[in-house]
Amino acid sequence: MLHRAALSSCVGTSARCLLARVRSTASSNLLHFPGSTHQTARHWSNIPFITVPHMRSHGKPFAHRSELKHAKRIVVKLGSAVVTRGDECGLALGRLASIVEQVSVLQNQGREMMIVTSGAVAFGKQRLRHEILLSQSVRQALHSGQNQLKDMQVPVLEARACAAAGQSGLMALYEAMFTQYSICAAQILVTNLDFHDEQKRRNLNGTLHELLRMNIVPIINTNDAVVPPPEPNSDLQGVNVISIKDNDSLAARLAVEMKADLIIVLSDVEGLFDSPPGSDDAKLIDIFYPGDQQSVTFGTKSRVGMGGMEAKPYKARASALCSSISSPPFSVKAALWALQGGTSVVIANGTHPKISGHVITDIVEGKKVGTFFSEVKPAGPTVEQQAEMARTGGRSLATLLPEQRAEIIFHLADLLTDHREEILSANKKDMDEAEDKGRLAAPLLKRLSLSTAKLNSLSIGLRQIAASSQDSVGRVLRRTRIAKDLELEEVTVPIGVLLVIFESRPDCLPQVSALAIASGNGLLLKGGKEAANTNQILYRLTQEALSLHGVRDAVQLVNTREEVEDLCRLNKLIDLIIPRGSSQLVRDIQKAAKGIPVMGHSEGICHVYVDSDASVDKVTRIVRDSKCEYPAACNAMETLLIHRDILRTPLFDQIIDMLRVEQVKIHAGPRFASYLTFSPSEVKSLRTEYGDLECCLEVVDGVQDAIEHIHKYGSSHTDAIITENEQTAEYFLQHVDSACVFWNTSTRFSDGYRFGLGAEVGISTARIHARGPVGIEGLLTTKWILRGENHVVSDFSEQGSKKYLHEKLPVPQTSSS
Repeated sequence: MLHRAALSSCVGTSARCLLARVRSTASSNLLHFPGSTHQTARHWSNIPFITVPHMRSHGKPFAHRSELKHAKRIVVKLGSAVVTRGDECGLALGRLASIVEQVSVLQNQGREMMIVTSGAVAFGKQRLRHEILLSQSVRQALHSGQNQLKDMQVPVLEARACAAAGQSGLMALYEAMFTQYSICAAQILVTNLDFHDEQKRRNLNGTLHELLRMNIVPIINTNDAVVPPPEPNSDLQGVNVISIKDNDSLAARLAVEMKADLIIVLSDVEGLFDSPPGSDDAKLIDIFYPGDQQSVTFGTKSRVGMGGMEAKPYKARASALCSSISSPPFSVKAALWALQGGTSVVIANGTHPKISGHVITDIVEGKKVGTFFSEVKPAGPTVEQQAEMARTGGRSLATLLPEQRAEIIFHLADLLTDHREEILSANKKDMDEAEDKGRLAAPLLKRLSLSTAKLNSLSIGLRQIAASSQDSVGRVLRRTRIAKDLELEEVTVPIGVLLVIFESRPDCLPQVSALAIASGNGLLLKGGKEAANTNQILYRLTQEALSLHGVRDAVQLVNTREEVEDLCRLNKLIDLIIPRGSSQLVRDIQKAAKGIPVMGHSEGICHVYVDSDASVDKVTRIVRDSKCEYPAACNAMETLLIHRDILRTPLFDQIIDMLRVEQVKIHAGPRFASYLTFSPSEVKSLRTEYGDLECCLEVVDGVQDAIEHIHKYGSSHTDAIITENEQTAEYFLQHVDSACVFWNTSTRFSDGYRFGLGAEVGISTARIHARGPVGIEGLLTTKWILRGENHVVSDFSEQGSKKYLHEKLPVPQTSSS
């Protein structure tokens, strides 16, 4: 006789073994809890503990994403597509484990988490399917006497029966997962009657509040085993009435009833789109407003679920489409109902493998994930719209004549001079606010300050850019005759859309704008809030200059609450990111950039090497200028290397006396400290960028030792040698692998304006595309133009009639538009 136990391996993993599988794999690739070393595991140790207010006053939903971090009570709604596998038979254990992990993290931060879950039907379907297959296989074996299983068809399973069979297993699974985090979970099954019967509603409310008080996570589901089919006209009739048709309506009703701050609705779609999802021009709607529902039409259903994400909505492009739609999908309608009741809503994708492992925590941290429902509509365009405007405006800018682009920059230079008093007044306001708050370090405070002298230098630099921009865009770099009447050109073109993120330095705005204009690039600017008043006036003047030839949209100032990390995700809209600020800012941007190149340097650890053949007269002047002229700059000297033969000489005493007079704090390098009985405080790291009147002093054996030190501890920014020995100097210049290498001159010359570039978008220590101070040339790339006369490749094959010539042709000296 063929025993049922022997058949389980033939029909697949039994649903009864699923819970044991979860428990046995708690540290495997399905469940990655803190401490796991698996490559794809999300580690939460780097997420700071967030102090959550005891309870915010409920009434109005959050107006901006950045406020979501203050959410105390959160409902997480899990759609069937999130909970179940792609084959719709069984649960997605990896996703569930990740969701439980994120919910546990937030619960342990002091928040009150509730889960509204689907999945009982899918779990039960898996269990009943296996039971039926096992029964059928036994009967077939008994009647046929054969030992081979034949293809068997499973009958259509009724949803209520599946829900009854799956609910207990689903809850046991949640309990096993939450137990890994020492969190208790409790099951609550509800129907429509539990909300419409006043006594039952109060009982449910009291139970949920008591569970939350005891730090227990309630897991709520509709009781699909007994729930009747929804009545067609009983849904969403005002704030006080909502029919529990599915888990979307349940989550909405529950959130409003419990005065939750936020509902996170997870399904298999990313949110709402401005055109049919999957179409070429479909874009995710970041923020959805109640007033927009009149202009929404809908696509196809989600792959699973009775209601859930009933449709993938998108804005209609024609009013005729709108008039044909009677009502929005239930999930959107439920979300708007909850928003009206005072609860914020985010609809997001909970199935994407790259983001599902942190989607919930990202939303709570205020990151741009999914669609955020808000009652507050900002006056200006979104940052995505600004990026599109910058791209369109940049392309128009690139088609202008070089003289027209130069005219715009000249006009901007004039405006800076004409509106000097207005600019300085706005800057004084920023300075006063920064000093009152006391949040800015001295170097940043100095960078924030503008003066008449700075504005004059800025105006001169802009005029240099205008004068040098005549042959930038469209310049022919090479010409080749491929064959007779087939000629190839390589010409310069703009990179596209630049995103420049800068701290403190408002003078960066007109400088970068001028370089973008000269090179025909669209530009997104994100300045620090500490310079908001100055940036606003400078941006207004830039817009006025651009209006001269109708290209205002080419430069955009981001004034929304966009986080830097969110900007760095716009890889389809931005072509290059250029950070201007602290080394920490640059590192953060380099880490956050998703598929967008970042040009810049994270640190400016610049060295000055004083050789044994150095001139006494030159050393103190160059060292003083390199360190003291503007210590906050990235091109200021941070490490002074001294040849050992100079120790205990008058020159050494002069260097030390000068640094003391200038109030420079000296940190001794290890070798320098070993020469002295009493020495300054020993340096903690030889890779320190002080950005102030501090520097490291270290001793080296000679030029080769100095070069090795620079390569080991430097940042490839700017390094200088002071010597009268030309051979030593040339050796240094040729062998130091930095963006800028100087002989007998201050490191402070490493600057776009001083190099004659007019200005710079930054200094790059990268090796690809641009290096050192980056001016107009660094903001250009190339494209190939081939002009032929009925040419085809097959003509150049071995049997073809034509041959390649590859002749170099002279390059014209004037630019082509």
